[in-house]
Amino acid sequence: MTMANNTGGTNNSDYHCELKEHFKYILLPVSYTLVFVFGLALNITAMYVILFRTKHWKPSTIYMLNLNVCDTLYILTLPFLIYYYADKNDWPFGELMCKLIRFLFYTNLYGSILFLSCISLHRFLGICHPMRSLYWMNSHHARLVSVGIWMIILTLQAPIFYFSRVRLNDNNWVCHDTTIQELFNNYLVYSSVVMFLLFVIPFGVVLVCNGLMVKKLLDPGDLREPMSQRSKQKSVKMIIIVLLAFMLCFLPFHVNRSIYYTFRYLDNPDCDALRLSNNIYKVTRPLVGLNSCIDPILYFMAGQSFRNSINKKSSIKSDKSLSTLQ
Repeated sequence: MTMANNTGGTNNSDYHCELKEHFKYILLPVSYTLVFVFGLALNITAMYVILFRTKHWKPSTIYMLNLNVCDTLYILTLPFLIYYYADKNDWPFGELMCKLIRFLFYTNLYGSILFLSCISLHRFLGICHPMRSLYWMNSHHARLVSVGIWMIILTLQAPIFYFSRVRLNDNNWVCHDTTIQELFNNYLVYSSVVMFLLFVIPFGVVLVCNGLMVKKLLDPGDLREPMSQRSKQKSVKMIIIVLLAFMLCFLPFHVNRSIYYTFRYLDNPDCDALRLSNNIYKVTRPLVGLNSCIDPILYFMAGQSFRNSINKKSSIKSDKSLSTLQ
């Protein structure tokens, strides 16, 4: 792939830099296939338990269901991307489907970030401000917050339908991950604003909330109400999983994407630096999909109803086995 004015590489029409990214034709189909198989199984299981095995819906349950919906919608788009990258960037599904796939990718990305932030904020209020938060920590407010989050995400991601385009390049129909060269400067401004509003600010909220929760948990005398050892372990697990999702899935993607976009914006960037930033950016893209596998684990580890349903199933099977033996 040659990055020049005709392909959206830089603003200089005389600049040429061949990007050696053939590795993505193996990396992306394989990684997306793994995420599709494991992520779909985990998310279907989590959705089944939330919808049919959870009797009392807490605010965290509502946030987890919305998180589950985000992940499932994203996972269902992966077969299209698997085929596309396995066929070496030749998109046969038309421009509308290209726009929808890119839209769902970023909807899942920022939906996951915002709902994970809500889970962290909810847990923080419960631990650090249990009395003051009683009014806010109820299912009604959780539903209102969830509706508001979806409205924000859909509104801020709507421009993706404008920027995403399909263009013919070397006899292949390319479904642009960003946009065509003529619109790249506008897209850079748009993506920077979205990143600040939907990643930088929520990430700051998550860091502050989890930092204060750790401080409270390490100093039992500072807690307003005593916590059982089980509750502390549950809180620690949630902190670890949420921070893992941000540090492993979201932070590398946004940092490397910003670096790559910066090099693309320059008139005459160093070709080796451009190649390196592009390659690292491609490597971090599957990490975002990995989040779809981590989120159900969050519910599995932190959700008491999930474990109860699993234990209940196991005890029923055990009783049936005993009755059969008798």
